[in-house]
Amino acid sequence: MFAPIVALALGAAPVSPSAPPPGTVVEFPVAYPNLPSVQTGACHPAPTGSTHEITFDAKGGKALWITGQNYDEVVRVTESGAMTFFPMPTRSGPHGIEFDANGRLWVTLEFTGEIVRLGENGKPDLRFDARLDCPTCPGGQKINTHPHGMGFGLDGRTIWFTGKSTGTVGRVTPDGKLTTFVLPTVGSVPIYVRAGNDGTMWVTELVGNAIARITPDGEVKEFPIPTHNSRPIAIVPEPGSNAMWFSEEAGNRVARITPDGTITEYPVPMTQSNVILAGLAFDGEKNLWVQQYIDQNNPTPANPSPAGGDYIVRIDKSILTTPPADVSKVPITFYKVPTTQTVMHRIVQGPDGNIWFTELGSNKVGKLFLAR
Repeated sequence: MFAPIVALALGAAPVSPSAPPPGTVVEFPVAYPNLPSVQTGACHPAPTGSTHEITFDAKGGKALWITGQNYDEVVRVTESGAMTFFPMPTRSGPHGIEFDANGRLWVTLEFTGEIVRLGENGKPDLRFDARLDCPTCPGGQKINTHPHGMGFGLDGRTIWFTGKSTGTVGRVTPDGKLTTFVLPTVGSVPIYVRAGNDGTMWVTELVGNAIARITPDGEVKEFPIPTHNSRPIAIVPEPGSNAMWFSEEAGNRVARITPDGTITEYPVPMTQSNVILAGLAFDGEKNLWVQQYIDQNNPTPANPSPAGGDYIVRIDKSILTTPPADVSKVPITFYKVPTTQTVMHRIVQGPDGNIWFTELGSNKVGKLFLAR
């Protein structure tokens, strides 16, 4: 098991990882087996980190699963931080990762344009081609959609994925039929897809600055986000409602969108001027959690490095009934992460009831302990 780095939120003293109090943040470094060869270019170019999506089997799964995209790895992480690595095909770029209703694990291979199911040995045992036909391309070469985000319909069997480079959303039905939906905005860069509680699929358009809705009968519609260039990231269903909530990376807001497309934005207090947001998730008590971190590409006169702390942010469930744009009476708590320059990516309430998250830039998985 990897030795965790342990620190209390809000500057408290370190404690034993055996009995951490609520609010403790623990990090587990992800020691990818091929990390040295990737970073030296022997496999393919990689940034300093590449730890992306995180999920678990909601029907009794005890472990978390993550993707190390540029390392071609899928990783199983136990509640104590022990990790098992499952290599994917070389230069395949695993990214999206989800369990279906039967407890089978699926992964998008972004670099090769495939959706694969993993067998019990951790190797792909079923594949779907996510590329687009191109009759006019030389030699009939197909166009890679770069399947990025992935989610399942309410049946837990129908696969949905975002075509990051083609402005498309793909659907694979249980019988293997692939349907492609073209988003109206050219160059929209769809990255995240989730089912609403009514079966409607919702998509974030990172560059298109819109939320796309795909109804069960295949109708596609986009809804522009009020904040300019907000760069929407993750989207999740509101508990007990047909509305959805999403995070705005550059807008530093979380927002609610209703089934008819009405968007209400709420600012997230900024710890300093050059922070941005990443993933978001609801916990079992309907509190909303979001990741806030320093934008390493945006130094400021006060923070030329740029320096500063990264945080997991808890927004009290009262935001669900709060007037638009007013968070002054909503309790918001910041939990500082020990590591800086994390480049936060995804967050989820894990099977143990704690908050788990990925740090793309630092190649770590974090856990924030909640009161039990």
